[in-house]
Amino acid sequence: MPHPATLRRLVDDYERAHAAQPVPDPAARDLAYTLCVITGTRDIAAALAKARHLLAANATAGLPPVTIPATPVVPVPGTAVPGDARHRASAPLAAAE
Repeated sequence: MPHPATLRRLVDDYERAHAAQPVPDPAARDLAYTLCVITGTRDIAAALAKARHLLAANATAGLPPVTIPATPVVPVPGTAVPGDARHRASAPLAAAE
């Protein structure tokens, strides 16, 4: 059984991606594939139905709701993230040694 927080985030992310783009983009296709794998189904409609069923079962089991923070931004090597102490608008990035 998938962890409820992981399942909840996948469903939420898929629904946001699907709502933003009527034609699935690569991110939505990846989320759909992951939902199918994690729920043991072969199409996204069945995956969403099973995910919602599992989440509802978790909610009625008397367990506290589980939440996880949003996925953190992972910087690309060689770049700086705004707010990072290394980020300076006027200074070029140092060359890798």
